[in-house]
Amino acid sequence: MIMPHGAEALDLPVWNRASDLSLGPRRSRSAMARLDSEVKEECLREDLKFYFMNPCEKYRARHQIPWKLGLQILKIVMVTTQLIRFGLSNQLVVAFKEENTVAFKYLFLKGYSGVDEDNYSCSVYTQEDAYESIFYVINQYHRLKNISLGTVGYGENEENKIGLKVCKQYYKKGTMFPANETLNIDSDIETDCTHLDLQALASPRDWKSTSFFRLEFYRLLQVEISFHLKGIDLQTILSRELPDCYIFQNTIVFDNKAHSGKIKIYFDSDAHIEECKELNISGSVQKNTQYVLVFDAFVIVICSASLILCTRSIVLALSLRKRFLSFFLEKYKRRVCDADQWEFINGWYVMVIISDLMTIIGSILKMEIKVKNLTNYDLCSILLGTSTLLVWVGVIRYLGYFQKYNVLILTMQASLPKVLRFCACAGMIYLGYTFCGWIVLGPYHNKFVALNTVSECLFSLVNGDDMFATFAQIQQKSIMVWLFSRLYLYSFISLFIYMILSLFIALITDSYDTIKKYQQNGFPETDLQEFLKGCSSREEYQAESSAFLSCICCLRRKGSDDHLILTN
Repeated sequence: MIMPHGAEALDLPVWNRASDLSLGPRRSRSAMARLDSEVKEECLREDLKFYFMNPCEKYRARHQIPWKLGLQILKIVMVTTQLIRFGLSNQLVVAFKEENTVAFKYLFLKGYSGVDEDNYSCSVYTQEDAYESIFYVINQYHRLKNISLGTVGYGENEENKIGLKVCKQYYKKGTMFPANETLNIDSDIETDCTHLDLQALASPRDWKSTSFFRLEFYRLLQVEISFHLKGIDLQTILSRELPDCYIFQNTIVFDNKAHSGKIKIYFDSDAHIEECKELNISGSVQKNTQYVLVFDAFVIVICSASLILCTRSIVLALSLRKRFLSFFLEKYKRRVCDADQWEFINGWYVMVIISDLMTIIGSILKMEIKVKNLTNYDLCSILLGTSTLLVWVGVIRYLGYFQKYNVLILTMQASLPKVLRFCACAGMIYLGYTFCGWIVLGPYHNKFVALNTVSECLFSLVNGDDMFATFAQIQQKSIMVWLFSRLYLYSFISLFIYMILSLFIALITDSYDTIKKYQQNGFPETDLQEFLKGCSSREEYQAESSAFLSCICCLRRKGSDDHLILTN
């Protein structure tokens, strides 16, 4: 049966309309998904751009008040003021300890000239001088209250006794005849000690005549005299601070281990600060202490607020990085480069967090020291000093917003990996010279007697310091060693100054030239930068924040160039 043209014409449009109705929902769902993806991409792009803005650009874009910037400026002023005040107080403490040590040397060391001989205070060369020096220490201790100018008194030792503890070390037994070149000695070491209290010291003839003070110098190794003294530092009152009470653990050692005819006398005074038992001070000292405690508490509040804000920024940055990595992997089916991932970790915020933690801990210690509950000045000064250093280094971040300053920062950051690798290689050569100089020149030169002094001497030579004195002070007792010292010093100076130091400077210069070239010809773009440039309103956005794209980027490695991370 043949269908008429009219019916066929009527049936065909009906079938097409049914097909269109079935495809319509699919197209609408696809269009909606595409629109949703574009909206997410645009939101992510705007969030990324806002994250990498500097505080001024954020304020112009969304009128967001730069709280962190204001806190950092306030923190710089307050932390620096706190450090200066604590530094002045710490100087008084150190000066009091050092001046007391010098005073004790004059009081207890017979014939002390005021200048130490090498690493020991003084020396004796006869038996009579040795006896007189030992008895002089004991007699001066007994007369301390009548001769001392300082505010010191007798203190109890570890055994809760007041007085002197005298110990001597000697070989167990032996005989020696140098003229006949014969020696018979037991190498075991014995130690005898005696305690002389104030009552015993009142009768010098009795304790001097005891067998303990009959010394056999050919067996004697050393005589050690130890005693404790107490003192009060009154100069802090002039600074309107509470005074400190000290315990001085003094030790005098007569060293005869070398048996060379010279007994070296060492004096060591270890000062400990403790809480004074009773303090009754009238005046404005107590009020000044309260003001300082309030100021330290305010510093802790400021640093805590800075710590919270910077920690929040890092948490938000990690969340933003997670969004970007997921989006990039979903859309482009590949991972983001490591350099782009590290762009989300703001190293300045990490440094600020470390600085805030150290300032908070140091301020708490300072408050405890102020009320005399703790006495650890050294730890507190290290924490406050390091935190202030990091705070001032953080100012470089804000200078980086200006192009001329940013060149210097980028050069330091770009050259750092090369410099570290170069220093690792040069360090091997440096260590070789250090060990060689110590073992060969140590017995003949004061600057080479220990590994640390050798390293310090060589570092000074690299910087051109004290060259002639290092050459001139070598002892000419051995011609072979003297010739070796010349070869050693000439080769070290020539190698490190003319070659290694020049290469070190060349590495930094090369990084600087690279940065200047990129600033003239344009920086290589990364995945993060290309994604940020995808916005249709890029030109309008750049007019509002012109420094943005120059402040965030990371350079890919080309040839021998390292990753050049441009700070945001």
